[in-house]
Amino acid sequence: MSGDDELNLLVIVVDANPIWWGKQALRGSKLTLSKCLDASMVLGNSHLFMNRNNKLAVIASHIHESRFLYPGKRWAVIDIFDEAGETNMYGSKDGKYELLTTINEAIAEEIKNLMINAGLEWQQAETLLAGSLAKALCYIHRVSKTESAGQEIKSRILVIKAAEDSALQYMNFMNVIFAAQKQNILIDACVLESDSGLLQQACDITGGIYLKVPHKPSLLQYLLWVFLPDHDQRSQLILPPRVHVDYRAACFCHRNLIEVGYVCSVCLSIFCNFSPICTTCETAFKISLPAVMKAKKKKLKLAI
Repeated sequence: MSGDDELNLLVIVVDANPIWWGKQALRGSKLTLSKCLDASMVLGNSHLFMNRNNKLAVIASHIHESRFLYPGKRWAVIDIFDEAGETNMYGSKDGKYELLTTINEAIAEEIKNLMINAGLEWQQAETLLAGSLAKALCYIHRVSKTESAGQEIKSRILVIKAAEDSALQYMNFMNVIFAAQKQNILIDACVLESDSGLLQQACDITGGIYLKVPHKPSLLQYLLWVFLPDHDQRSQLILPPRVHVDYRAACFCHRNLIEVGYVCSVCLSIFCNFSPICTTCETAFKISLPAVMKAKKKKLKLAI
């Protein structure tokens, strides 16, 4: 099958945690959320230019929700040309390609609506990354069922991670990783600040690339150099070596990373301390107590 018949789908998940990006702005960081989205859009545009059959999706991972920036509910039905054959209202501007203009304006409008309408009161400060990855897998599955007739589909997910990991999402995150591995979907990770043990495991299990950006203002260069090539092209390039993966599991009781713990034989929940009742599935374990040694009766010797 020729390369022109392949359908290459790239799903970009951008960490839009407003608390983390707000702290970066207070520190005077040169990398802002808008610049990160601009770099992501350049990567998406370049991916679409690589092949006419390539497809793109962009998801914003917020602390309030996970939202499709493209294709969204409004933009999924918009075509580049209307029935009369004329370009729509988001046509060419300054010589831009119409499709790229539509995508860029859709992403800009959706992220603006997300940040404005999300509200100011949040119950948590962690990015809903596991939910965003689950949405990406569902979208890939839908595309593979509806738009890949007679075509070979190759899918991958790129996560641009900003905030720190959330141990509360460990179980959901691992379920997503193993689901992606079963479907042969690569998960790549571009980490902006703190290393992510969960994404290290995701990249190692699915065969993706994990990269911690050493110089954040050069994000676009790293995205184009490392993450633009697909899986087949990467074997011909010199890419960053694999990092050491931390495979420690997080306990379900305190969400701490542990090396040795107790595992429930029913639901496989992990605990750092022993408990006779599993707090996840409420299974009561029968504990066998050590056998009590009976004291031997002393024989009395009669003196004659």
